Amino acid sequence: MIYNFSNKTVIVTGASKGIGKAIALAFGLEGANVVATARSLIELNETVNCIRKNKGTGVAITGDLGNPNDIKRIVKETKKQFGTIDILINNAAIIHPKIDTVDFEDEVWVNVLNVNLTGAFLITKYVLPSMIKQSGGKIINISSIGGRKGARGRSAYRVTKAGLISLTETWAAELHEHNINVNAICPGGTDTEGYRSAFNSKGKQDDPKLMDPKEIAEVALFLSSEKSSAITGAAVDSFGTGNPLFA
Repeated sequence: MIYNFSNKTVIVTGASKGIGKAIALAFGLEGANVVATARSLIELNETVNCIRKNKGTGVAITGDLGNPNDIKRIVKETKKQFGTIDILINNAAIIHPKIDTVDFEDEVWVNVLNVNLTGAFLITKYVLPSMIKQSGGKIINISSIGGRKGARGRSAYRVTKAGLISLTETWAAELHEHNINVNAICPGGTDTEGYRSAFNSKGKQDDPKLMDPKEIAEVALFLSSEKSSAITGAAVDSFGTGNPLFA
């Protein structure tokens, strides 16, 4: 193991696929107690079974990050099973196709903001008392390069990712006195199911420069480890070979 998260408990939201699944599997390999959350129990069980096959500890807790009652239950069940919550990965997100504002359905806008931003805010709020009590913790928000700049047809998604960067800075300022580090990761294009669906893409087959979700998981491991103790309030751009500076 490069990192040792033995006796550490991590909640990973949106852990049924894509970046969230890769992060959950990575923490499992590093010895953490992994609480994987998402809406689909079938897909969550696939994640947890992979963790257990590698002799890790994984638990699936279904929940909709757009539902405050589900969020409270996820936190309550985690504390009941493991006692503490040491790391929170706010990854759950809805990616919508390109839609101009004039054509954007009200329900879609509300749903994207509820899951991507309000859900992250609320689960962090409910996790914080445990972290503050134990005087330590790590919170990682999975933002996006899309959080750095608006773009046509990407209104709801990008505004939530920008919001996560702002919350990262806010929470870092509020929580440093409690030894809680808060950082964000801003991936470039990543070959996930959500990306393929939103952009009608075949992933790396269409664009070899797309990131592999495992690459983002490695960044999350570092930012969740003691090796990153000097870093808080940062938004780490993770482009890989897709970095526009290399174009």
